[in-house]
Amino acid sequence: MKRIVLDTNCLIQMLSRRSPFYAVWQAYQKEQFALCVSNDILTEYREIIGQKATPEIAENVVSLILHHPLTELFDPKFRFGFITQDVDDNKFVDCAIVANAQYIVSDDAHFEELKQLPPEFQIEVLKLQEFLQTFTSM
Repeated sequence: MKRIVLDTNCLIQMLSRRSPFYAVWQAYQKEQFALCVSNDILTEYREIIGQKATPEIAENVVSLILHHPLTELFDPKFRFGFITQDVDDNKFVDCAIVANAQYIVSDDAHFEELKQLPPEFQIEVLKLQEFLQTFTSM
């Protein structure tokens, strides 16, 4: 079972039934991968989805994530600070490290900084399109 950390920008792209990435959301609903989150990540999901849609939709999405059987909630105690260009993105990295996730799924260029890390801290970052291709071939 693949364990991923999902950047907010990708989650938003997955939610619309008209999106080519809706298949990823459906795969999550069908328990084809586990989603690793932290309270900081859930707070950002709630905030950004609330801005892009409505607070009610944001609450529904976060509630669905929280109650999904393959959601794993983590509380990273250490802040690694690997991303310097947009330090707010470190919440996803910290969660991925603590969760021992296979992937961070993000279309954000700031995650490119992770390629410079020592091997013991390397986390594979996939674009949403790449992840869609990866899990459809599982």
